[in-house]
Amino acid sequence: MRVWAKDLHNFTERCISTAGASPDHAKIVADILVAADLRGVHSHGVNRLEMYVGELLHGEVNGKVTPTIINETDSIACINGNNGLGMVVGKFCMELAIKKAKSQGVGWVVARGSNHYGIAGYYAMMASEQNMMGLSFTNTSPLVNPTRSAKPALGTNPISLAAPTTSSDPFVLDMATSAVAVGKVEVHDRKESPVPLGWGCDKSGNLTTEPKEILNGGGLMPLGGAELTGGYKGYGLGMMVEILCGILSGSNFGLDIPPWRKGKRSNANLGQCFIAVNPELFAPGFGDRMASLIEQMHSLPTAPGETEVLVAGEPEKRTQKKYEENGIELHANLINALNQLATKLNVSSLSVIPV
Repeated sequence: MRVWAKDLHNFTERCISTAGASPDHAKIVADILVAADLRGVHSHGVNRLEMYVGELLHGEVNGKVTPTIINETDSIACINGNNGLGMVVGKFCMELAIKKAKSQGVGWVVARGSNHYGIAGYYAMMASEQNMMGLSFTNTSPLVNPTRSAKPALGTNPISLAAPTTSSDPFVLDMATSAVAVGKVEVHDRKESPVPLGWGCDKSGNLTTEPKEILNGGGLMPLGGAELTGGYKGYGLGMMVEILCGILSGSNFGLDIPPWRKGKRSNANLGQCFIAVNPELFAPGFGDRMASLIEQMHSLPTAPGETEVLVAGEPEKRTQKKYEENGIELHANLINALNQLATKLNVSSLSVIPV
């Protein structure tokens, strides 16, 4: 089933504002969720809308509060998200980092007291849209089993870097430090389909292809999977993000972060990190060199059965172009769930493009 981005945006705004967010904050949430779906990152799009609505309805997140600056210098800042919507906190922080980078070359902002903020790449791209290099990180609820552990202790802890170029769309790396984001497992669970072996494990730490075993007492594998296939590297990257976000900001970290599931939970107090860099202050010609590097990748000979070599961000940009022209593809089960949510909130349902 397909929906127009504008209709999905309006629907998301209606749901978030009805659940208790201010109109301007509801718009920010809709901007970021729809941006994820447009890029084909459905694990972080409206697939999560019900959970954001639930947090607002249960009073777990304040949909009206704005972030405050705890302390700052010309180039760095520490922010208190005041338990507001993570997207509102993230936008505030990256805008501040960009402002500092314009005058100082680098802006580094961390936040505590935040919540789930959607796709990390959205904030990194905020910087690349202004010809800066942007980086974004966040810690999350424990979902990933560290190497050799039978228990989840780290979040999916994503890493994102966006870099502008002079000849193409920006390079946009946006990846979890787990084998996959938990949202992708949730998408398979909603579709009632198995996941590839190596994505997650059951409650005993054994690899499984059953989404429900991963989501109900199991855990995700770190990037690389088992120790033998390099999973310890993903584990190390997850720890790096935890240091940059949780330890540096003074937020919750590791096992201190409560689980993010349907139903009530205590204050998440997530930590996040946002960096903006003006590359021209390092060595002029950054965009040209980026373009050259990307062209090197594009010109590589392809492996058997492949037709082209791409770089991070290009598959998502192609999906966005297709979805802007033809509508965003959403699974029928998700459409049904969204309209059930609309009924619960007493808002108008999501319009679907006629077949």
